[in-house]
Amino acid sequence: MLEFFWGMVGSRPIEWLAVVCGILNVSLIIRRSIWNYPFGFAVVTLYFFIFWEYRLYSDALLQVYFFFIQFYGLYVWINGRAPDGRVIVAPLGTGMFAFYLGATAIVWLFVASLMAAHTDAAAPYWDAAVAALSITAQFLLSRRYLQSWYLWIAVDVLAIGLFYTRGLEPTAALYVVFLCLAITGLFQWRQAAMRPLTT
Repeated sequence: MLEFFWGMVGSRPIEWLAVVCGILNVSLIIRRSIWNYPFGFAVVTLYFFIFWEYRLYSDALLQVYFFFIQFYGLYVWINGRAPDGRVIVAPLGTGMFAFYLGATAIVWLFVASLMAAHTDAAAPYWDAAVAALSITAQFLLSRRYLQSWYLWIAVDVLAIGLFYTRGLEPTAALYVVFLCLAITGLFQWRQAAMRPLTT
């Protein structure tokens, strides 16, 4: 426990800045506020450099995807707001959700195989699982789908272990916070889905 504390205290300021931006970003997403996007742009930019330095290449490249999909998400969210200004939660059928899960599995195996064969990636299969699930989760979140939170919960559980074992203690702690926020987001968005125009 003491080693974990000192690891966090001794971390670089850029990682702590990313942690703060990440918490603000997800907190605003839970509230269905479009003001999450400035913090989203900041956090993905910072984490690109952090993950690249720690040879978590799948996660570093994931930040590039996150950066560009922020523009798409912002557009969808601006045009999908309720009268109170908050985003309306959109429906997603079971069949389409199953399709997205299948596509995620294919992307995971493809990316993990590439990273294992052609890079010095520190944890290619673990890292690629986090990346593949995150790609799908972010797309579903951009589309305002409730099911995005199920995937974010899975991402957070996997990421906690990955980042802790790679020496990124503050980031591992951030994903513990993200896990709690994702569970909160799931419940709040589920309630909002039942009353989309009044909450």
